[in-house]
Amino acid sequence: MHAFRAFRIRQDDAGYRGRIETVALDDLTPGHVVVRAEWSSVNYKDALAGTGKGKILRTFPLNGGIDVAGTVVQSTDPAYREGDKVLATGSGLSETIDGGYSEYVRLPSVTVIPLPASLTTREAMIIGTAGYTAALALLQMTFNRQSPSMGPIAITGATGGVGMLGIDIFSGAGYEVHAISGKADHFDVLRALGASECVDRHTLAFSGRPMDSARYGGLLDNVGGDTLAGFLPLIAPYGNAAICGLASSPELHTTVMPFIIRGVSVLGVASAGSPRDIREEVWRRLSGDWRPRHLDTICTREVSLDDVAGVFEGMLAGGSFGRTVVRIG
Repeated sequence: MHAFRAFRIRQDDAGYRGRIETVALDDLTPGHVVVRAEWSSVNYKDALAGTGKGKILRTFPLNGGIDVAGTVVQSTDPAYREGDKVLATGSGLSETIDGGYSEYVRLPSVTVIPLPASLTTREAMIIGTAGYTAALALLQMTFNRQSPSMGPIAITGATGGVGMLGIDIFSGAGYEVHAISGKADHFDVLRALGASECVDRHTLAFSGRPMDSARYGGLLDNVGGDTLAGFLPLIAPYGNAAICGLASSPELHTTVMPFIIRGVSVLGVASAGSPRDIREEVWRRLSGDWRPRHLDTICTREVSLDDVAGVFEGMLAGGSFGRTVVRIG
């Protein structure tokens, strides 16, 4: 651990940049648990952070990567011992503390989750923040009385990581899933994951009325903007719209009608800062009854730490399909 490699992001007089550097443990933000990283993943947030196209980092320099899984090599917290397999997602990684694109990661113990016995570190990173977000959305929806009997769940941005894992998780939990995507050439894959119907977003024709015939029991939305506004009038009474992305737009122009007439609820899904007890429950579900069944299909690319920066631009340009995992160790 005297010297190791990390994808480090800087902003100073020389500008904004991210690159592989050699660092030492003392260069990292403080923490209780030192992890030898084995796998990480690439999320939309990582692409924004790595390119500077989104204001993700709150301090500089930091190592990128909001996800990591590996093996404990040092710990001052008795809850974690050398040799333990652990993971961390969100929780300030690559925002206020050094992230997972590093051969070693030092983490506050509150961010560390023991790796469930049914998952490998690689599988945990295929799931990563994307799968955690989809499962957190389902958990919040069930807290608010969502059930399969209310009708199908529409999932927008269905070929992205959250979308594909959402299809797998929701369908495995007994929901009928309708996948909404502009990438019709991938519909066979989405059906194999569990989507009963696939809809080309280019063919969507919303009426523009504040209320329309109820067609969906609920919604998992990754795109925002006009798509989200178009689906809200289609949700059945007391259904839920779980919002977790803004790939199309952060704006929302709608009316209060679906909310005050049908009792539709909008649930914000903020995976990065969820309380520890919620994170533990979500990972318990993800390793149990909500475990994704098609991880090998959902993982569409594996890259090394050296190649991680090459993923960012394509992801930001809308070229994502499935999950990219990063081989660290």
